[in-house]
Amino acid sequence: MTLADREWRLVCEEAHEGPLNMALDEVAAETAAAEGICTARVYRWEPSTLSLGYHQDPATIDWDFCEREGITVTRRPTGGGAIYHDAWGDVSYSVVAPAEDLPGDLMDSYEILCEPLFDALDSLGIDARFADEERPAIYEPACYLRAVHPAHDVVGDDGRKLSGNAQYRQRDAVIQHGSLTFERTTDRHLACFADPDATSAEFDERVTSVRDLVDVTREETVAALKDALVDWAGAHEGNWCGDELDQARERVDEKFATDAWTRHGEDPT
Repeated sequence: MTLADREWRLVCEEAHEGPLNMALDEVAAETAAAEGICTARVYRWEPSTLSLGYHQDPATIDWDFCEREGITVTRRPTGGGAIYHDAWGDVSYSVVAPAEDLPGDLMDSYEILCEPLFDALDSLGIDARFADEERPAIYEPACYLRAVHPAHDVVGDDGRKLSGNAQYRQRDAVIQHGSLTFERTTDRHLACFADPDATSAEFDERVTSVRDLVDVTREETVAALKDALVDWAGAHEGNWCGDELDQARERVDEKFATDAWTRHGEDPT
């Protein structure tokens, strides 16, 4: 069976706390492995969330600032550095499918699952591409300021980073999630770190946004990504079933909202 033969559902545009967003991806992977149902999501982080890379040192985070500003902190199952997902400035997506329908080579499957992202950006009039040359890190704990690499990063026509993406396998399913910058929130992003040695000017030299490149609204950006996922996968608009939501909420309590996971990177399950 191929991806085109599968049943695809699109869940759009939900707003959840960070731990629940991570738990829903994991539950969607279990559904894909067990039932062959694929999931595409376009979602928000509400409240704004700092997602840590799987191997992130918690000492790099300004926990007091995040608590004071009402920024949720969670940890991703994927690597890289921390990303500040602003409730307004970030548009996130996930694509979840059975592993048997995708190439075993990471880059091959990564390129396939990024196709709808490029289709969406093209429909908005943005000439985007994978990073075609590595650029050195500016500030290693921050994902958007780490070394730019084509295995993770999508850039605009000026070479500045527009979207960070990552992929992992869970229970015979592939999960790819990405963060698309609609509007930069530079100062808030950097303030989430305990000792940022990158300046706002250095951040803005490295990172661009949809709003910097074209005159569109956030709603138009979300609609473009939604339409691209529908066209690419033949998806129908769907939703979570009750069991999946219950499982995801349990996973939040057991894993994604725990200090063991978020502060120490230890999976208590």
